[in-house]
Amino acid sequence: MRVSVIGCGYLGAVHAASMAELGHEVVGIDVDAAKIARLAVGEAPFFEPGLPELLRSAVASGRLTFSTDMADVAGASVHFVAVGTPQLRGSFSADLSYVDAAVEGLLEHVSAGDLIVGKSTVPVGTAERLAARIADSGTGAFLAWNPEFLREGFAVKDTISPDRLVYGVPVDAEAAATAEAMLSEVYAQALAAETPLIVTDYATAELVKVSANAFLATKISFINAMAEIAEVTGADVTQLADAIGLDVRIGRRFLGAGVGFGGGCLPKDIRAFTARAEEIGRGESVAFLKEVDAINLRRRQRVVDLAVDALDREPHGKKVAVLGLAFKPFSDDIRDSPAIDVAVRLRGLGADVVAIDPEAIENSRRMHPQLEFDDDLEAVLSGADLVVLVTEWNEYRHMDPVWAGELVGTRKVIDGRNCLDPKAWRAAGWTYQGLGRP
Repeated sequence: MRVSVIGCGYLGAVHAASMAELGHEVVGIDVDAAKIARLAVGEAPFFEPGLPELLRSAVASGRLTFSTDMADVAGASVHFVAVGTPQLRGSFSADLSYVDAAVEGLLEHVSAGDLIVGKSTVPVGTAERLAARIADSGTGAFLAWNPEFLREGFAVKDTISPDRLVYGVPVDAEAAATAEAMLSEVYAQALAAETPLIVTDYATAELVKVSANAFLATKISFINAMAEIAEVTGADVTQLADAIGLDVRIGRRFLGAGVGFGGGCLPKDIRAFTARAEEIGRGESVAFLKEVDAINLRRRQRVVDLAVDALDREPHGKKVAVLGLAFKPFSDDIRDSPAIDVAVRLRGLGADVVAIDPEAIENSRRMHPQLEFDDDLEAVLSGADLVVLVTEWNEYRHMDPVWAGELVGTRKVIDGRNCLDPKAWRAAGWTYQGLGRP
């Protein structure tokens, strides 16, 4: 098929390259000329494992092109809208201006029978509103909603081999059948591999994404709430998570206590979900998400408090080695990153923060020039009064405590991700402090 992808940020660039890898002819559209120039030569504008190779292959094959001109969607029959929906400034609500602009731009170039497919994460009710606008345009195009479920660091795999597909289709039976058929042609390879498919209405498709994120955020904040209890009772939250995670109704994944979640999805999505629920008169139904958010943010301050205590309540002028800047490993994304937040707060208290990350230093330097960065782990550790691990990259979680101990000034470590072996670090002479661990 010939498809277009509107918006070539994290979601759109991965989706465009993956669709080309599946054999479709794809054009990616974005208003950012610099980003398009990089993508057009097969260069990824952000770090995502597997994406550079996919881009180079797809561009070289001729199946994938990029443009800043919306008119270049002409000839495509399926148009994916993959633009961002950031948190609206001064509000918890989602900013839908990019989604609205993308649809309006498409309406100038689509043809009768074309399918516009929303992939962006939006408040429930958005698709119905956009479908009405498309119907009123007289273009003969129609709308489906196909939420994404990408994990940063695994986005290519999650697009080409998804764990499920969800289609939100129109109420009209004929339009619904056509939308399903067109999307199933796009995803023929995944469906042939027996990927579960749910065909539903617009509202359910919109809610699938935000409710999944809300559930995951709740699970993370739950175990962090247990960590708060563990810290004052002497319990070990890691063993607690292991024990309750053996219950098949609960499961162990996302029960990792630590500094909490961040990134461009979970924080802003649960806030937007709360705001939308209040708009439709059901704020009480998701009021608990405000506490989920509050617990998450408290964990960042808890790491800072532990750091100040470890520095004998006098952080000013002390060297603090911060390991990690991205909100999670295998990403250079620093949006709402707990690691960045901790580093900035410690710097604000007068500590001499030196931070390192395998991929996120340049992004961090642009946003936070007040911090000091170094890509040499030995230099970062050298003479440090305290080490704070806040992003669980393999090079940090598998670091030799004996080697590290010979570099630092004081053998004190705060494990903000509970990913180090306390026994090994203590045996090497370190004062080890995890979160919710005795």
